[in-house]
Amino acid sequence: MTTSTDASRIPTHRILFGVVALATFALDQLTKAWARSALSDRDVDIVWTLRLHLTTNHAAAFSLGSGFGAWFAVLAVLVVGVLVWQGRSVGSRVGAVALGLIVGGALGNVFDRLVHADGGVLSGGVTDFIDLQWWPVFNVADMGVVCGAVLLAITFLRPPEER
Repeated sequence: MTTSTDASRIPTHRILFGVVALATFALDQLTKAWARSALSDRDVDIVWTLRLHLTTNHAAAFSLGSGFGAWFAVLAVLVVGVLVWQGRSVGSRVGAVALGLIVGGALGNVFDRLVHADGGVLSGGVTDFIDLQWWPVFNVADMGVVCGAVLLAITFLRPPEER
């Protein structure tokens, strides 16, 4: 049962969801634009195995499913639609942040496939540049999706009265 206090929080959570999604998307696109200009002819070693190394991923996450990138993009758009629908009624700040991270990250990668497409709709590749050299190269959008999914899973593992 929803109390008046819970009902008054829903618009605030919607705003938080939107702000987090927009911030994740914007940070992702800004860092990718920087990477495409600054890393086009060099790598930057940061610390230990962390380096910045520009790549373009035409496959799915972790470069799996080569040749199916457009299908994964369509699936991502559908998932984003469902998450935006769910974001309308998110009932907690943690849930709003989690959904916002996932939506912002997914939109960032789908946007890459649309904007950087040479061979038709959704044929473009996703700009990746964070390279641990022992893990697939990734970007800020990927971090948003993974962190949001982990946060969402933790939220669902909590007892209902604590959510």
